[in-house]
Formats: sequence, C-alpha cells, structure tokens
Amino acid sequence: MIDRQITRLMTALIPQLHPRQTTYRRGKSPDPGAFLERYRANLAAITAERQPEIDALTRKLARQESAITALRAQLDPEELCA
Repeated sequence: MIDRQITRLMTALIPQLHPRQTTYRRGKSPDPGAFLERYRANLAAITAERQPEIDALTRKLARQESAITALRAQLDPEELCA
C-alpha cells in the first residue's frame, strides 16, 4: 500500500521534474541525465519520509509471521486441513 502511495506521488511529480526549457539554448542540448537525477532525488526524499511507517509495518508483519508459525507448530496437521 505504501509503495502504491509513493508511486502515485512520483507519478504526480513527473511533470514538475522536466526542465522548463525543452529547446536547445546556445547550441547546448538538454542534459538527459538531469531528469533521472531529479527523479531519484525526489523518490529518495519521499521514501525517507515514509521510512518509519515502512519499518513499523515490516516489524508488524514479522510478528504476525512468527505467531502463525508458532500456532502451526502447536496444531496437528489434521486440524490445519479442517
């Protein structure tokens, strides 16, 4: 869910990342790597902003997985299939 939200934010930011001037100026072509650099910088900033939430969800999923594993170990195989 968080990945989808980050993707949605980055999709909304893409038009703002393109350079303001798209034509050649004084014989210099636009830098093709500049867009990619701006995109990566914004993605890193948004991901860093959401990192505490991502970490909390990762810990929650790990706790749930260990609880499921412990429950399966306690139950008989016949009870799992029923």
